[in-house]
Amino acid sequence: MKLNALLHWPRTLFARLALILFVGLALVQTLSVWLTMTERDQTMNNVMMGYIEREVTSSVALLDHLPADERAAWLPRLARRTYTFVLGPGVTGAPPDANLSARVAQSIADGIGKRYPLTANAVPGDPERLQVHLQLSDGTPLTIDYRPMPGAPLSPWLSWLLVLQLVVLAACCWLAVRLATRPLSQLASAADTLGPDLKAERLPEDGPDEVARAARAFNAMQDRIKSYMTERLQILAAISHDLQTPITRMRLRLDVMDESNEGIKLQQDLHEMETMVKEGVTYARTMHGASEAPLRIDPDALLDSLVLDYIDAGKDVSLHGHIATPLVTRPQALRRIVGNLVDNALKFGGAAEIKVAALQGGEVTVSVFDRGPGIPAEALEAVFEPFYRVEESRNRGTGGTGLGLAIARQLALAMNAALSLHNRPDGGLEARLLLKSAK
Repeated sequence: MKLNALLHWPRTLFARLALILFVGLALVQTLSVWLTMTERDQTMNNVMMGYIEREVTSSVALLDHLPADERAAWLPRLARRTYTFVLGPGVTGAPPDANLSARVAQSIADGIGKRYPLTANAVPGDPERLQVHLQLSDGTPLTIDYRPMPGAPLSPWLSWLLVLQLVVLAACCWLAVRLATRPLSQLASAADTLGPDLKAERLPEDGPDEVARAARAFNAMQDRIKSYMTERLQILAAISHDLQTPITRMRLRLDVMDESNEGIKLQQDLHEMETMVKEGVTYARTMHGASEAPLRIDPDALLDSLVLDYIDAGKDVSLHGHIATPLVTRPQALRRIVGNLVDNALKFGGAAEIKVAALQGGEVTVSVFDRGPGIPAEALEAVFEPFYRVEESRNRGTGGTGLGLAIARQLALAMNAALSLHNRPDGGLEARLLLKSAK
């Protein structure tokens, strides 16, 4: 398995940067606390060693000068939190091996060892406990019993302060990463909304230099794309207009000619040329964007009207289901999409069946079914490409111009809808249009 999978590495840039910053700052904060506590303990130990050296030296000197019968009364007065004095030989043991005990023994030795010979040993069973043995001037044995203090107690508010620091670090990381990644989110949203209509919102060209530069580049890219698309549409429109005139002249000449097989074939070719020119311009317009404004319509009435038109023309088209709710969409684009799908169903299956249904969340499905041969699974997406036809013969008598589905897909994208094709298990094809009501 990859390391990312083992660590459950976040997928978003926001989460990754926030995690890296927070973990890094938390580790630095932990190291800083550890160094501070270590330095604090070392400083306190150094102070304590000097204190013990002075206090023990003066206490031993006082006991040495007191009469023997008064020394026991002074022992409680000379006791401290970490050590006491005992008039007696104490207990014996091994030399101290604990670091703190060894330092205490050395400190006491430095203070009184030159005047009073002494020995030091650890108390059996407690390696940190220390006893120092010496004799006063009159030969009385004296034992210094040392019990180390585990360290200076921490203030009760320190743990809460550390937690508060972590919370502040997390908030600062979140804010910093949000400010850093927000322009990327805005850029991604603007790119996602840049559809065939080329009406994506322009990014604000402010903020840090890098962000402003990226926003200006994206806005300039939108302007260039719109200019290119407009120029292409104008070229196709001009070609279409110029071709209409010679096509009309050729048709008029054919009308005055005697009917023959060659004349009929030429008439069909002229019709195909005219159809291709019109559909090419239509496809270019859908790529450039739909100028139709969304309207609140009754989709059941629109589809019923469309089906009646086909029935009046003697076509086998039926409608099943009801949406039963108004829909805000582009009615002419919807009519064109469904019409193209029905035309394909009639062309390849001889009949078309339309089924509609309203889904939860305001979505609507319009499905067109046929009983034709279907489409190979690997070509279900390819047929939406311009001028693509499944027939290897490329016979336009059955394959058309190859623009019908491309036009339908582009219109669907402009409507914020999804158009897909699915082979039916029992034969035939389903063209499914998923609509969302416009906001």
